[in-house]
Amino acid sequence: MAFVHGKSTAFKIDDSAGALTDISAYCMNVGFPRAAGTAEVTTFGDSDKEFISGLKEGTISIEGKWDPVVDALLNGILGHGTTKTFEYGPEGSAAGKVKYTGECICTSYEDSSPVEDAAGFSAEFQITGAVTRTTF
Repeated sequence: MAFVHGKSTAFKIDDSAGALTDISAYCMNVGFPRAAGTAEVTTFGDSDKEFISGLKEGTISIEGKWDPVVDALLNGILGHGTTKTFEYGPEGSAAGKVKYTGECICTSYEDSSPVEDAAGFSAEFQITGAVTRTTF
């Protein structure tokens, strides 16, 4: 088995001009949940429910330490009229490492400034369309 440490994770997102920007240096966590829906197809005479596979969906959540660079980028794409390309590398971005790519919409962005900790941020993205799994 090939286990990896999260410290190598890479995350890139388009800025408001559409340039793919690496914000990994500001991030501390990336969540990448995906799900597949089902549709019930049970008919008369069945004793158990039956289902077929449906549509897939996903979201991305990121958290990190606040910086004016990432603040400008995320404020610039929040609710932006076009989708943004993302690249997510759970193993990092070296050649041959797994890479997920797709399009998303920034649905929320939050700054936080706790009195006893470093200022931080969090953002949420709705994935739209297919996610592709390839390598860097």
